[in-house]
Amino acid sequence: MIEVNSLSKHFKDVVAVDNISFKVEEGKVFGLLGENGAGKTTTLRMLATMLKPTTGTANIGGYDLIQEPVDVRGEIGILFGGETGLYDRLSARENIEYFGLLNGMTKEDINIQIEKLSHSLEMEDYIERRVGKFSKGMKQKVALARSIVHNPSIMFFDEPTSGLDVTAVRIVHKFIKELKSEGKTIIFSSHSMNEVEKLCDEVGIIHKGKMIEVSTLEGLKEKFKEENLEEIFISLVGEKNE
Repeated sequence: MIEVNSLSKHFKDVVAVDNISFKVEEGKVFGLLGENGAGKTTTLRMLATMLKPTTGTANIGGYDLIQEPVDVRGEIGILFGGETGLYDRLSARENIEYFGLLNGMTKEDINIQIEKLSHSLEMEDYIERRVGKFSKGMKQKVALARSIVHNPSIMFFDEPTSGLDVTAVRIVHKFIKELKSEGKTIIFSSHSMNEVEKLCDEVGIIHKGKMIEVSTLEGLKEKFKEENLEEIFISLVGEKNE
């Protein structure tokens, strides 16, 4: 479903992402795990066609990232943490509906999706309210619903639980599991070991723009003879910092 081939991004003298490659099978959850500034967001922005790669490409849902960006955009849903981009004067429903219309959906299909998403994300109590005075967690759930209202087959989530309280985090985690059960293919970035262990089938550890390890969680634990993912991560990143 997703195949990334030698993807790089340079900003003047800075190599933000350095020749990374990985695959994500259909219906799997792939975690990009790394510290702040490791290159996670830049990688997702390239895959979402928001940034043009310096070198390399990717095949996303059968479309080439460089040659067929419009087709790629039709296959994906994207959410970047801290950037909800919601319209404060519109209600939660209207924000989601507007994005559905931009994606060519009928109002009937939009309403069906909003009812489903509102229930899954526990937004029924405020779906008709304007979002301007919402908490961060409420806004994040609306942004999440808006990003996937068009029912894409592939989803990119960048730190989707950043800054959320425990209850909101649990709801988002539950929702991601539901998406997986529906056969969606998901890449999400995180610096939370606990989150990655809960949700991911496979993980790519990225450090200073380089993909230093790609494996299943079980494979990592077996390779490093260690059950604690945090210890494995620190060991890998520490070695690269020496």
